[in-house]
This record gives sequence, C-alpha cells and structure tokens, in this order.
Amino acid sequence: MRLPDVRRPAPLPAVAVVLVLAGFNAYRMTRIDRPWTSEVLDWALIAVCCGALYWRRRQPVAVAVAVLLAAGLYYPAGPYDSPLPMIAYAVALYTVAAEGRFAAAVTLAVLTMLAVGYGELAPRPGEERHVDDAAMVLLTGWLFGVVAFGHAQRNRQAYLREVEQRAVAAEREKEVRARQSATEERLRIARELHDAVGHSLSMINVQSGAALHRHARHPEDTEGLVAALEAVRAGSKDALRELRATLGVLRQADEGAAPTVPAPGLEEVRELVERARATGLDVRLAVEGPRGRPVPRRVGQAAYRIVQESLTNVARHADARRAVVTVRCEGDGVRVRIEDDGRGAPEEGGGPDAGSGITGMAERARALGGELTAGNVRGDGEGGGSGRGPVRGFRVEARLPLDGGA
Repeated sequence: MRLPDVRRPAPLPAVAVVLVLAGFNAYRMTRIDRPWTSEVLDWALIAVCCGALYWRRRQPVAVAVAVLLAAGLYYPAGPYDSPLPMIAYAVALYTVAAEGRFAAAVTLAVLTMLAVGYGELAPRPGEERHVDDAAMVLLTGWLFGVVAFGHAQRNRQAYLREVEQRAVAAEREKEVRARQSATEERLRIARELHDAVGHSLSMINVQSGAALHRHARHPEDTEGLVAALEAVRAGSKDALRELRATLGVLRQADEGAAPTVPAPGLEEVRELVERARATGLDVRLAVEGPRGRPVPRRVGQAAYRIVQESLTNVARHADARRAVVTVRCEGDGVRVRIEDDGRGAPEEGGGPDAGSGITGMAERARALGGELTAGNVRGDGEGGGSGRGPVRGFRVEARLPLDGGA
C-alpha cells in the first residue's frame, strides 16, 4: 500500500505564473498613472511574495513572515490592492499549519489581524477606511479557516502515515510468522523423520550386530541368522515406508497442500514392542485402565514416539536384558512408562545416552501440556534418582493430557 507523500512539493512555478498573469491583467484594467518607480516597487513586492513560496517547505515560518512583511509594505503604498500578496500569504500560512507549526500559524494570524485592525482603526484625519467591519470579520474568519484547514490536513497526513506504517508492520509480522511457522514445521518433520527412521535403523544395527556375534560363535546356527535377517528386512521395510510417507508430505507442502506427517498412535505400540523383541531384548507390554474418551491423534502420536525413542535408547545404550512398557489410560490423560534393567545413566546427569533424545521427548510432552521425567531406578524401587542403593535400571515416564490434542 503506497500513500501520497505529504511533503511532495506542489508545482509552484506554474501556479506562480498563472497568478502573476491574472494579477497583471487585473492590474492593467485598473491602472492608475503614477511614476514608474512605484510600479517597479509594487511588482518587486509581488515577486517577493510569490517567489518566497518556493522555500515554504524548508522554512515555513520564515517564508510566512517574509510574505507578511512584503504584503504589509505593498498594500499601504499602492493605489491598487492586488490579491496576489494576500493569496501568497494565505498559502504560506496554510503551509505553516500543515507542517506542524500550529502555534506559529495562529500567532501570525493574530498578528496580521492586529496589524490590519490598527491600520484601519487608528485615527487618520481626512482618510477613509479601506476595510470595513464586515470585511474585517470575513478576513479574520478566512485567515483562521486557512490555519484550521492546514492543521486538519496535517492530522490527516499523519493518520495516513500511521496507517501505512501499521500496514507495513503488519505485513512484516505476517512474513515473520510465516517464516517461523515454516521453520517450526520443518523442525517437526525432521523430528518425526528422526524418530521414525532413526528407530528402525537403530534396531537394524542392533539386530545385525547381534546376528553377526551369534554367527561367529555358532556358525552352524543358521536358524538364528535367518530370524535376524527377517527382522532386519521387516525393520528396513518399515523405515522405507515411513520415509516415503514423509517425503510425500514434503511434496504436498511444495504443491501448496497442508503438510500432515503420518501419525502412528497407541494401536501401533504393540508393533514397536514386537520389533524390539526381535533384537533379543525381553520386552513386555502392559495396557492398563479403561478406554473412556477417544485418544486424540496428537496425544497418541506423542505416546508412540516416546515409547519408540525409549526402546531405541534401551536397545542401543542401556545394556539391558528386560524392559517393561506400560500404557495407562486415565480419565483425563494417557500415562506412558518405559523401564529397563540396564546400567542406568551416569551420575552427572543425562540419560543412558546424553544425545538419546530425552530432551525431544520432554518437548513433545510439554507441547501437549504434559510432563516427562527420566532418571535412574535404584535398589529400593524409587525412580528419578530419588532412591538409595545401587542403580538397577532407567525409567522414562510421561503424562499426556487428552485436552492437549485439541
């Protein structure tokens, strides 16, 4: 949106030429014979009044004072009162008000009327008044009307500039929000891709490593090798499926469609457990509590990803033999707990692996208004490092409110 610039100069030379020609024509029609020096003085004063308007934007008050003084010298001395000095003074006075010098414009208007009133009402024996009372009232109203109009124009232009600035600011804010939303969406898709493909690749790595280790110790055991290869094939198939689905989402986003990352939910947690068992880890799944309200898609997806990331960490870093996944549906939320019997986390903090994604899981829970805790499980059964005794595993527990998926 482009608004007109309040400071754009008017075509003063053309206006001045028109006014001068009009004044000259009127002057010639009512010309009174007098010395040429008087005519030169009159035209010089008119030229000063009109020419000074060229600098009216740079020095509005000084130009108005100069025009007023030139007009004050012109009208008492000349036999014919040309309208040009008065018009020039009105333009200068308007400019003073339009440039934000309202007090100066009012002061000049008051001084003008005081000077005119003194010149007309002062005792002058044998001379008649040139401006009667009615003309004085009209002149007063005309001058102050010019000042008021200039001030109103100033306010209007200020309002238009403010509207333009607000429009520009709103457009910039819209662009910033769009870039921020795009960045957040890219990060979300990247996190989904990491959780989905990273989990499958981690499982493939663990399964293939375990199979090679068993084959090295027992070369004749082909059944275990075949089972491991089948698990690797199933895991790679799942990884490729989720990768294709995510890439399809990105293509839809390029075509203008709303991106929606494929969202596995609580129903697919059992598949995660089965794939984790294929690595040789003893994983048990316990589903507790009534299923009253349906679980929103975002809540189910967050629960699935938390279980997925936790099982990946257990398989890669915990050196555990057993793990228990508990999914409990409560009245107003879903509680997920993953507990293993591995070596736990170092005492200085973190998880089984400092870069294992616990921070990402906590962000998922917080994004839905829930919470996630993670820490060692000690000998007395207390988690989160609050108990005593030797470390006997690691526990991740998250609570996800159902309203967080709205």
